[in-house]
Amino acid sequence: MLPIPEPIGRDANAGRLADNVVHFARVLRKAGLPVGTDRALLALQALEITGIGGRSQLHDVLQACLTSRLEHRPLFDQAFHVFWRDPHLLGEVIRTIPPGEPRGELRPTTVSRRLLDALLDSGRSMPQSSGPPGRAVSQIRPSWSDRERLFRMDFDSMTSEESRAAQRVITALEPLLARQRTRRQSASKAGQRLALRQLLRDSGRRGGDLAQLPRRSSRRQLEPLCVIIDISGSMSRYSRMFLYFTHALMNGPRAADLRVNAFVFATRLTNITLLLRRCDPDVALGRVTEAVADWSGGTRIALCLTRFNQEWARRVPLAGATVLLVTDGLELAETETLSEQAGRLERSCRRILWLNPLLRYDAFAPKARGVRALLPHVDEMLPVHNIESLQRLLLALEASREGDRWI
Repeated sequence: MLPIPEPIGRDANAGRLADNVVHFARVLRKAGLPVGTDRALLALQALEITGIGGRSQLHDVLQACLTSRLEHRPLFDQAFHVFWRDPHLLGEVIRTIPPGEPRGELRPTTVSRRLLDALLDSGRSMPQSSGPPGRAVSQIRPSWSDRERLFRMDFDSMTSEESRAAQRVITALEPLLARQRTRRQSASKAGQRLALRQLLRDSGRRGGDLAQLPRRSSRRQLEPLCVIIDISGSMSRYSRMFLYFTHALMNGPRAADLRVNAFVFATRLTNITLLLRRCDPDVALGRVTEAVADWSGGTRIALCLTRFNQEWARRVPLAGATVLLVTDGLELAETETLSEQAGRLERSCRRILWLNPLLRYDAFAPKARGVRALLPHVDEMLPVHNIESLQRLLLALEASREGDRWI
């Protein structure tokens, strides 16, 4: 177990500094940031070159080496403040966790719950409370209020324990999908058409006499689904949770009647349909992670949609299918191509539901070029940031749309 790092100064031990930098990188990785071993080594090399002139310089060097996106900086700043500047802040934050109101000036939202969980799991020693000896931190028992809070909690702010609880809830969701009429027909007493072939057979058996007029009606089947999930760095937490949801659809009680095809993309498109079938959800996601080479990478939505339209649009049942496009739509380079390929996909399927985690913000507006390119070609844009939004998605899948086509 590594000790809490001491304040950094000119006489800091180089070996201990290296251990603390590696430990800090592990904390960031457990908190959800894409920090690999290569970035930790890069930070150590940069510190050898720049030296440590102060905490602000240490902050700037580590931020430049350990983060790659602007949205990662708030979590990095919180982690740096707890890990390097104020090692006793962790104990104060823990003592402010409910039940009870927070004491002092600190609030539970001062430090991200995900970061707090990463700090506790990473082996940092627990600061001693200033209260009387033998007093333990109060334990929170789950209640109905906790369950309701879990349903409304953002996936990106969940601790590891809350994420596991959310995964169990998502796995238990049952799909409520609309049924579509097909061109195939079957016998039915309330059918509007006569079953001519059966009529002739029955007439031949009875020497030309007719006892009843057999009728038939159109068969109905669950609409097929095609799921296309963005697994880039900004979507990593949400896409992982939605993969649990997709696995529940493909292996649930109606799996025999439901046709689901699943794809993931960041800089390239990968078909993961077979990897998600008939397997434990954790094992299935492990297989997907091993098979996908661009997890938490960049985003090339236009290129991946182009490949899907060219290679997979005719190989999966898209004619009467609902396409679930899970992405934030932050495409900057090829917006014209993105609009063209989204229009082509719209003409190939029944409807497109765009699941965008950015809708969790009340002030969200479609100002990004990629978002504006996709919007005209989708039937509906829905949030996908918590369990409650997944339940609303199931209701949207169940709802039928006027003017449904025969399949």
